[in-house]
Amino acid sequence: MYVSDCLGVNEKGHLTVSGCDTVDLAKEYGTPVIVYSEDQIRQNCRDFVSSIDENYGGNGMVLYASKAFCCKKMCRICKEEGMGLDVVSGGELYTAIDAGFPTEKIYFHGNNKTVAELVYAVEHGVGRVVVDNIFELERLDKIAHDLGKKVKILLRIKPGIDAHTHDFIRTGQIDSKFGFALETGEAMDAVVKAISFTNIELVGLHCHIGSQIFDIDPFELAAKVMLEFMADIKQDKGIEFKELNLGGGFGIKYLKTDAPRPFTEYMKKVACVVKETCKALNLDMPFVLIEPGRSIVGAAAVTLYTVGAVKKIPDVRTYVSVDGGMTDNPRYILYQSKYEILCANKANEERSETVTVAGKCCESGDLVQEWAPLQKVEPGDILAVLSTGAYNYSMASNYNRVPRPPVVMVKDSKPELAIRGESFSDMVKNDL
Repeated sequence: MYVSDCLGVNEKGHLTVSGCDTVDLAKEYGTPVIVYSEDQIRQNCRDFVSSIDENYGGNGMVLYASKAFCCKKMCRICKEEGMGLDVVSGGELYTAIDAGFPTEKIYFHGNNKTVAELVYAVEHGVGRVVVDNIFELERLDKIAHDLGKKVKILLRIKPGIDAHTHDFIRTGQIDSKFGFALETGEAMDAVVKAISFTNIELVGLHCHIGSQIFDIDPFELAAKVMLEFMADIKQDKGIEFKELNLGGGFGIKYLKTDAPRPFTEYMKKVACVVKETCKALNLDMPFVLIEPGRSIVGAAAVTLYTVGAVKKIPDVRTYVSVDGGMTDNPRYILYQSKYEILCANKANEERSETVTVAGKCCESGDLVQEWAPLQKVEPGDILAVLSTGAYNYSMASNYNRVPRPPVVMVKDSKPELAIRGESFSDMVKNDL
């Protein structure tokens, strides 16, 4: 019935997350509040880990892409489920370290890492630095030299793949701010440069072609292109890399009409391409890494709001205003992202009206969804926006000095606060 298995409706007709009544959660924690099913997150983690074990014979690792949703609780879950971690900033790295995550299983990404971030990463022994450009390569070699370390790296490669997704979230084509291009020879030049340094050990390659991708073909093609490049390096330079990181970007279900391919199907098909291509090119099977983020947390959460004003403009539209908006979910204003929305306290009723859900910010574009089917609502009802687990809290802001919401995780039908909601005093604590 819903976009995630963790959702249901109880005898009161209320929406539930992992058995917890969302109306009760809204009363206990206030709104807005983001509610995750920890049960669903853990099951998704286990499914990914078992799938990579089955398809690559244990010769691989799942890295959770923490940019999707990062907090200490999430890092601890990944640690307990035997996963690695993909971080893209000093803040995400600090969060992981503070949560006790093993640094040797952390891969540090980013197209413009600062000196301070690289020093912090090298000092704490991150497993791999994924190098984005020549400037960073030279900077990292100097930092490693000064610290008396040898740093293992991957090079981020642009394989030139059209991922069939929104322009803002396509990252594998030549015109991208990320990585080294294959077509121009830039990638091979980077390999030559990297192997010339004494404080850097180039152990493999990385690619990422985009986000929210439903097709499997682009992933298969990316794997083939990357392995062909590895074969070229082996032939020209006599070096055979041991690691291949194929990134993430697997699509999830935001709407009931969305039809993403099961990730198990993706894993099986891409693994077949990897094995066949390695055999054809006389390459040893590399250690394969993948970076799911959205597909682990995206559909495992809902955001709850309280309905305020309901404004009917005859023959135009009906605005349903809520006590959150672009401050906790900027994805609509950025990407016109689609969501399923329902009234949590009337979840068993028909969605008989078409409305535009508006946020509270002083911004015309502060909308959560336009022309959305919804039950007949009135002020005080609880609105639930589904599949808000990825890139919602991560991208939240204090625009208009609106506090960020709390985050609750539900496990075995019991809620637990994972992130406290901000107070007004939290927002002014750094003011002078």
